[in-house]
Amino acid sequence: MSVSRKIGLIAGNGALPLIFASALRGLSYSIFAIAHEKETDPQLAQKVDKMEWIQIGQIGTIIPYFKRQGVSEILMAGGIPKTHLFDANLDKLARTLIDPLPEKQDNLILVAFASACEKEGIQILSVIDTLPSLLATECEMTHPLTKSEQEDIAWGWRKAKQIGALDIGQCIVVKDGVLLAVEAVEGTDAAIRRGGLLGGDGVRVVKCLKPHQDIRLDLPTVGPQTIQTMMDARASVLAIEAGATILIEKERMLKMAKEAGIAVVGGGIDHLHPLLG
Repeated sequence: MSVSRKIGLIAGNGALPLIFASALRGLSYSIFAIAHEKETDPQLAQKVDKMEWIQIGQIGTIIPYFKRQGVSEILMAGGIPKTHLFDANLDKLARTLIDPLPEKQDNLILVAFASACEKEGIQILSVIDTLPSLLATECEMTHPLTKSEQEDIAWGWRKAKQIGALDIGQCIVVKDGVLLAVEAVEGTDAAIRRGGLLGGDGVRVVKCLKPHQDIRLDLPTVGPQTIQTMMDARASVLAIEAGATILIEKERMLKMAKEAGIAVVGGGIDHLHPLLG
């Protein structure tokens, strides 16, 4: 009888932990999860072998939990609002990792945690290698872009990469060569809403990997909620990075986009607009 491979799952909010757990179960993993109180969906407990709840900021309990379960590989799924840095009861390990950082940027915090795990013999895996079926492909997923949309997306792609290099956010909103909104701590949906308010009908949304981002941590993620927010903001295009963007409920998401007339395209700068590549 074969023994299933063990994997740990650090679960934040949203649907992603549930999707990861289902996909991992389909690959015959035994799943041991850490869930965050007031953030993680309790239904996750039904999809994993064992789950332990922790308070936000109590990260000193995470590594010992996985070591007790004999877990040496983990994935991270779902978000934790960064505003909790201001109100969470951070434990000793959290303070040890976060306080010395010159800037409290997402990638720096996550890499510090990953390093702490590695020192204890626990490796953080990349979704790109572990669950590649969840990633966007390089193609036009709904309908082709107009010339104007191509130009905006190509220009916006470069801007998004420049902003991402500062570890600010993964998403921007543009229209007619004007940068309308940049994602910061408020998140993608709020940035899209703000861009739509400022730009009106036909704003274009770009979401991509930060240039120096650790690909094991916090990959760009879009799904039905993203499309609903774009519908509310009257956005016309969503451009995402192929091979590095997680799609939540892909079929439902693309169906919503098609019905709303929103173009969804996955690629890099060369694919999105060869003339400007």
